[in-house]
Amino acid sequence: MLFAKNSGWKLRLFNRSFVILWLVIAAFPFLWTLWGSFKVELDFFSKEDWTSALTGVRTLVQHGSTITGDGYQGAWIEEEFWRASFNTMLVCFFVVITSLTIGTLGGYALSRSTHNYTFWLLITALIFRAMPPITLVAGYLLPFFEWNLWGHLSTTVVVLVAINQPFTLWMLHSFFTKIPKELDESAKVDGCTQFQAFRHVIIPVMWPGVITTGLFSFLLAYNDFAITAILLSKENQTMIPKIASFLGTTQTEGNVMFAVAAVVSATVPLFLLVMFFQRQIVSGLTAGAVKG
Repeated sequence: MLFAKNSGWKLRLFNRSFVILWLVIAAFPFLWTLWGSFKVELDFFSKEDWTSALTGVRTLVQHGSTITGDGYQGAWIEEEFWRASFNTMLVCFFVVITSLTIGTLGGYALSRSTHNYTFWLLITALIFRAMPPITLVAGYLLPFFEWNLWGHLSTTVVVLVAINQPFTLWMLHSFFTKIPKELDESAKVDGCTQFQAFRHVIIPVMWPGVITTGLFSFLLAYNDFAITAILLSKENQTMIPKIASFLGTTQTEGNVMFAVAAVVSATVPLFLLVMFFQRQIVSGLTAGAVKG
């Protein structure tokens, strides 16, 4: 008995130590970038002594303090990173709303359909989702240039929705198939139409799955680089292409620190979003356990 208690205590200690070590390793890149965003370039990217990133020797000489907010001021004010952030929020909002609207209606209809073509529609959607997005964007460029649609946020929203929709459709379809059809039938017996049953009965049950799918759609639009870099003009850039533009001007001292500060600014909202919706995400990913 005593041996079993000692073994159990050691196992718990090992598990907790491993989890703590894993969290430290996983969080280190972001924490290091966060710390470095308050230094000058010669400290954070010092080739002579890496400890300069910790001590901030040159930062102290230039600013009278070991930390400085010049990177954030340069990115947000001088380079108007706030405009790119606003553009990103607009694109993400409309991509999520459009994708979820089409996805919930389409996924529900396909999950309740008894026709044979349902399977082939889903397979076709999967094939388009498996294709590299850049190959699909190439087909849009010619008509976008001819119709003067290139460079606009609305055009990018349409393309991102088209690329993301197969994934949204598949994910929501899998959630809907786990919900018993008896719920629809019970709602109809109570006098609901098909759409009313969908709106008032099915969607409340599906809500965690909808939030999970919406979050993945948001992340696709938020983190996209290839599509937004190709389709948006310099004036309408979103955050990720804007950060890349900072890195493309490394010959100008300080611009790299603009990129570091912008990376931190772009990462923090994602962290807060996942923390806020963590319960809904877990509920959505385990929605397959729903039983009638």
